[in-house]
Amino acid sequence: QVQLVESGGGLVQPGGSLRLSCAASRSSFSANNMGWYRRTPEKQRELVATISWRGSANYADSVKGRFTISRDNAKNTVYLQMNSLKPEDTAVYYCNAVPYWADWGQGTQVTVSS
Repeated sequence: QVQLVESGGGLVQPGGSLRLSCAASRSSFSANNMGWYRRTPEKQRELVATISWRGSANYADSVKGRFTISRDNAKNTVYLQMNSLKPEDTAVYYCNAVPYWADWGQGTQVTVSS
């Protein structure tokens, strides 16, 4: 079992920035590829950014150039820096392994609105 605790969401105007954090309790965190997922009521869960255990990052086309994923293995934490936010980025954001573990955190709500 793993505990995932996401934080850092909020309400931001279009063009603004937020930094999400996710702390994982799993001791094998540093050996796993990690990702940030998001879900809206209209869409299924979408994987928006991944980072390998070595630190290589990949992004969905919808966020490429605006979002940056990073990790601190010493703290079992993964981050998502989100810049130039758009209303369509509004969603609940979750972190999990890639492929994902069975357990999910509560997520953190990001709302982009003027």
